[in-house]
Amino acid sequence: MKLASWNVNGLRAVMRKGSLIEFLDRYQPDVLNLQEIKMKPEQVDFEIPGYQLVMNSAERAGYSGTAMVVKNDLIKSVDMATVRRNLPAEIEADFNLAADEFGSPNNEGRVLALDMNDFYLVSVYTPNSKGDLSRLKLRYEMWDPGFLSYMNMLRAYKPVIFSGDLNVAYKEIDLANPKANVGKHGFTDEERRGFHNFLVSGFTDSFRKVKGDLPEQYTWWSPWGHSRERNVGWRIDYFMVDDRLANHIKGAEIFAEQMGSDHCPIGLELDSEAK
Repeated sequence: MKLASWNVNGLRAVMRKGSLIEFLDRYQPDVLNLQEIKMKPEQVDFEIPGYQLVMNSAERAGYSGTAMVVKNDLIKSVDMATVRRNLPAEIEADFNLAADEFGSPNNEGRVLALDMNDFYLVSVYTPNSKGDLSRLKLRYEMWDPGFLSYMNMLRAYKPVIFSGDLNVAYKEIDLANPKANVGKHGFTDEERRGFHNFLVSGFTDSFRKVKGDLPEQYTWWSPWGHSRERNVGWRIDYFMVDDRLANHIKGAEIFAEQMGSDHCPIGLELDSEAK
């Protein structure tokens, strides 16, 4: 099974550019998780040949949102009625105190989960703590533990794989200029501890498992200063695999050459026993 994930920074934009179809034709994933789709279902005026689009849109127009592009052949063996578009009520309640200031995560369409029979697959768009760190409290005290609690709820039934833009570089090797970015959004101690909690709770960073400490591997580049051409980037997009499935990881890739967004797609391949 081949899975992929991509923060497209606007689904209509990558469709208009032809970038999404280009990537699907080349990599042919069974499921492509998307983040930051920035559109609502009634705005879909295109088809993705060979695939079905499942969306979890934000209430706010042109903002956030997650989706999955599921291969038609796979739909026959997956109950699409099992799509979960909202955090459970008991998890959502953890965010209520911040709702007036930050908005409900459910209203921002940040999580989409599908029961793949043998495991749950989740697309997630983690809130950015922002340049002034105004969302760091939400991120560290509410979002990271709340999302982990949700993953652990699902894991009580079967293994979980989640992917998406987690908006954090975990180690210095995961960004080009670590010293200059210590304490800045995406590389604060709080955000890095939040990621560490995923690891100690039973999830594997699939890319590092396969590639080890391979340097200069990034998934996002600033639009300024020709950062992408110079490969001055951050690795903030991940496939996190339940430890129970970690031995079934066959491959993990970063498709840095794929244009269309300020992020690039990432891939995960599982052996047949982890279908």
